Amino acid sequence: MTDMAVKREPAAAPVEPPPPRRRRKRSAWSAAGSAARVTATMAILFFVLFPIVWMALTAFKPARDAFSTALVFTPSLENFSAVLGGQSDLTGALLNSVLIGAATTVIAVPLALLAAYAFSRYRFPGHRSMLLAIVATQFIPGVAIALPFLTLFRSLGLIDTHLALVIVNLSIVVPYITWLLKGFVDSLPVEIEEAARIDGCGQVSLLWRVITPLAAPGIFVSAVFSFLLAWNEFLFPTFLSRSDATTLPVALMTLVLPEGVAWGQMAAAGLLVMAPMLVMAFLVRKHFTEGMTMGAVK
Repeated sequence: MTDMAVKREPAAAPVEPPPPRRRRKRSAWSAAGSAARVTATMAILFFVLFPIVWMALTAFKPARDAFSTALVFTPSLENFSAVLGGQSDLTGALLNSVLIGAATTVIAVPLALLAAYAFSRYRFPGHRSMLLAIVATQFIPGVAIALPFLTLFRSLGLIDTHLALVIVNLSIVVPYITWLLKGFVDSLPVEIEEAARIDGCGQVSLLWRVITPLAAPGIFVSAVFSFLLAWNEFLFPTFLSRSDATTLPVALMTLVLPEGVAWGQMAAAGLLVMAPMLVMAFLVRKHFTEGMTMGAVK
């Protein structure tokens, strides 16, 4: 047999895949989108934080530097001294705001919790209508009810009293946090209440020992919102207070003098208005997210 040489063709060179153009385009679009989001976030933070930072700088500037744009200056407490016991004393208005806000919160939160529990656990005639009415009260402009409140409290002799402002604040705050707390109570399992009743827990003890601890994050959030609404209220204290019950937001208008606005003192008073909110937000920050999501739709 004759050996026949077998000729083998050389192996073909591997074909390189085309460059991933689509991936490059996608990565380019992704990078552009990330840059746009960062830019938008920085712009929003600038517009939100710049007035606060500038107000804080103005509050610590001496009166002669109040209109200066210099960022380097010698800090001074003369503006705070002026609004806290000085020539533009706002201490009384500050105490009024604290007293009215605390009284509103202490009364509103228990009332709203009881109402929220009733709406969540019981079905009675007019249940849905009353819930809708509670929501509808939030759409009534404050100006529309300011004059009726003024007429009512004038006939009762309650003009320029803390009681009048607490009552008005309760009419605003209680419906709002009732609806808020109802969502929190809805998210609590009914089985826990049934087990507590089997163990001999009464209705009052059930609310105090079972519902209140479980709804603590929601109660914290409701208390913060209640105090916030009462603290920042401007319209009704303007109508219903004269001097004895003037709150801090209304008292800021006294810093508009005939010779001009005392911007340094105005900035210092503005920081006093913001301070309680910042402190409360810091104290309840751990409960805030849980409280806001606890009543979310399942």
